[in-house]
Formats: sequence, structure tokens, C-alpha cells
Amino acid sequence: MIALIQRVSHAQVAVAGNVIGQIEQGLLVLLCAERDDSAKEAQALCEKLLKYRVFSDAQGKMNLSVRDIAGGILLVPQFTLAADTNSGTRPSFTPAAAPALAQELFNHFVALTKAQYPHDGKVATGQFGADMQVSLCNDGPVTFWLECKVVKKTLEEQTHD
Repeated sequence: MIALIQRVSHAQVAVAGNVIGQIEQGLLVLLCAERDDSAKEAQALCEKLLKYRVFSDAQGKMNLSVRDIAGGILLVPQFTLAADTNSGTRPSFTPAAAPALAQELFNHFVALTKAQYPHDGKVATGQFGADMQVSLCNDGPVTFWLECKVVKKTLEEQTHD
């Protein structure tokens, strides 16, 4: 799974002119599932996201996580992060998960985040499959690309562990 995270002072997502999710200081997370992703990748990425230190401490160093500052998290599905842009002038989306799997993994990621980050009203979402308008104020700017691939061991590798 892929997450493009942006440290924001505020962010919101709207569908058809109606705001459906918004946060104040925190992380805007554009989230993408790829073809071979599973719940294991979602779990690993969620854990990394909640611990990732992108907020400044008293000395101005990026030593604090979204948990540490009790910030907001806005999760927005974005399949275009999986685009293959290596050839031509039009992206290929074959690396992206099929829509049914992508929606299942997005919903699973949202549920994991809410369970592991139980601050009422601090986790907001976009709408899977919708034409969304995302507004944000990137604080810094600070933007990171997070990717989690759970290594699948062969049967032989597993027997040697």
C-alpha cells in the first residue's frame, strides 16, 4: 500500500460541493492499494503512519507523531498513486488494485486507524469512488511517500525461521 502524507495546518474534502471530512492540524493521507496488497499491508502501513514523526518538538526537530500531538487524520482514497508513468505520456493504472479490493482495503485501513487512534472526531475520510475536491494548507511544506510491502516468504524460507 502507498500513502502520500502531508503535514497540514488544516484540510478538507468535499463531494458535490458538500464538505464530508475535515481536520485541523494533522495529516492529510492520500491512500492507494496496489494489486497484491492485503490486510497485512494495511496493518503495517497504519502502524507506520501513526508512529511517523513529522511534527516539530520544542527544539524544532521532527520528533513528534500525529499521536504525540493528538492531531487530525484525513484519509482520502487515491488510486492514481499507483500509476506507472515510465513510458509514454499517459499513465497506466495496472499496478492499482481492482476497485472492489481497493475499496475493501481502504475501508479496512479506516477501521484500523479509528481503532488504533481513538480520538473522537480526529479521523475523517473522503469517499471511495467519488469525484472529490481536496483543500489543504501544507505546513512546511512537509510531504512524505510511505510504502509498505509485507514480504511474502516462500515455504522453504519459513521452515528455516
